[in-house]
Amino acid sequence: MKVVTHIRELKELIRMNQRKQHSVGFVPTMGFLHEGHLQLAKEAREQNDVVVMSIFVNPLQFGPNEDFESYPRDIKRDQCLAEAIGVDILFTPDVKEMYKEKPSVTVSVQKRTDVLCGKKRPGHFDGVATVLTKLFHLVEPTKVYFGLKDAQQVAVIDAMMEDFFFDIQLVSVPTVREEDGLAKSSRNVYLSEAERQEAPTLFQALKRGQTAVENGERDPKRVHQLIEKELLKTSGEIDYIGIYSYPHLEPLQSLAGQVIIAIAVKFSKARLIDNVIFHVPESGEKHV
Repeated sequence: MKVVTHIRELKELIRMNQRKQHSVGFVPTMGFLHEGHLQLAKEAREQNDVVVMSIFVNPLQFGPNEDFESYPRDIKRDQCLAEAIGVDILFTPDVKEMYKEKPSVTVSVQKRTDVLCGKKRPGHFDGVATVLTKLFHLVEPTKVYFGLKDAQQVAVIDAMMEDFFFDIQLVSVPTVREEDGLAKSSRNVYLSEAERQEAPTLFQALKRGQTAVENGERDPKRVHQLIEKELLKTSGEIDYIGIYSYPHLEPLQSLAGQVIIAIAVKFSKARLIDNVIFHVPESGEKHV
């Protein structure tokens, strides 16, 4: 595995692989790798000639009161994990490499951001879209891999790639979970022992809502109430419960089509998100 920190060296490696007509799978991350990231890399390894992973904690996607400075980092551990899973090129730039000076141009996301996490994090997805635009141009991947745990991010990237005509295939990978159902996350390390015991309730609440829909419930308000009742059993503070079409993230009067149920819960030192995405048959649509 080659570890590179400078754009010039990365571009040289990419050009070399392009001359060999190698397919390139790209896994962008902010590091502190867990099994969710490694699953993305594993899928990329199986589907491409070359796997590129980036580790970059992007300051543009953190708000003024968010955890940029305290975001967990362990680059040596990440390098070992990336190499073990089969990454060929690990790109680990610093902030000055990616943003040499105050940007002249940034990306502004206009849709799919006024709900869920985006509603309370203005500018967050602008930062995500800006850094990914840079990374996509540098890596020029055949396929790019993202986890559906952050389903709103996947929806925004899907729209960005379509609007900017990126000739890249977006591969969205199902959420990787602990045995008790808790979604893998770099922020899980901040949970207290008691909170860690409560945290699987998030997925249980989502599954209860999904089951109700699969059993015929079509009123989003009633599904919301069922999920809220479950989440109130924890010591966490409910940040949001959202039920929308997916990937367009538009409100629904009655549940039909591709639907996402997404939640965020704040514990003492960690804010956890999770979701389920599933198809709800339209009226008259036959079950397959």
